Amino acid sequence: MIASIDVGETPPVPGEDRFSSLALVNTEHLRPGGPHDGLSDPAAASAWLEGRALIPPGVALDENQTTRLRDLRAASRDLFEARIDGVAPAAEALERANTVLARHPVARIIEWSDEGARRVVRTRRGTEVDLALGLLAEDAARLLTGAEAAKLALCAAPKCTRLMVRTHAARRWCSDRCGNRVRAARHSSAEGTAGA
Repeated sequence: MIASIDVGETPPVPGEDRFSSLALVNTEHLRPGGPHDGLSDPAAASAWLEGRALIPPGVALDENQTTRLRDLRAASRDLFEARIDGVAPAAEALERANTVLARHPVARIIEWSDEGARRVVRTRRGTEVDLALGLLAEDAARLLTGAEAAKLALCAAPKCTRLMVRTHAARRWCSDRCGNRVRAARHSSAEGTAGA
């Protein structure tokens, strides 16, 4: 029997519990009902950062800070996808991530060479939001340069754009929901073929 598919709340993705940067990237994705943006406005962005304990309760982002958070999300996605594809990232994405890292009170910027990514330590001071963004960028750098970088993957379910850290080599989907959706589509296709 095929399990029913829940189209409500998005289930967590493997790796999001350890890497806030992965959770950040996945705040923008496709759902069965259409596109979803978990950082759609400053209130949503503030709530997301507070929910991840990256800013204290009551700190509200303004539109500019929300745009900076979305820019970091886009840059992180570009870097993660470059790592998944085994290619060097676009220079613009690397520069955007490094700009955020440079604002972090204790920052490690990313350098890319033929051998891959490595971190270089820099120090600066900044606001609470700069700190939160820097922590996210630092987390992305840790994921990109750590042992789990080789486990980064894009969900194999059609129309799913979420990234994950594979928990085992055979893992193809970011969640049971995506796996169930693929199995349901196969089952429907098989029934349609059998009835022809």
